[in-house]
Amino acid sequence: MNSLVSATRVRFDADSMWVELSDGRTIGVPLAWFPKLLRCSAQELERVRISSRGLHWDAMDEDISIAGLLAGLGDQSSNTSFAA
Repeated sequence: MNSLVSATRVRFDADSMWVELSDGRTIGVPLAWFPKLLRCSAQELERVRISSRGLHWDAMDEDISIAGLLAGLGDQSSNTSFAA
């Protein structure tokens, strides 16, 4: 089921990323889950490229899958764990 869902829009507030999905849902995740994004300016965050599989920022070499967001996963490139 998750493979059929894609992002349609991404927006940010001071500490969260909000992803609107093709099935009508909007999911919000803390930017703290993604340290690269947390350190970015608002202008850098807005340079996101949306694909059928997820989100990509060329300048930061950051990729976030929609399946990962739906599974509640944060940054998988480090050993940092996050409590729910």
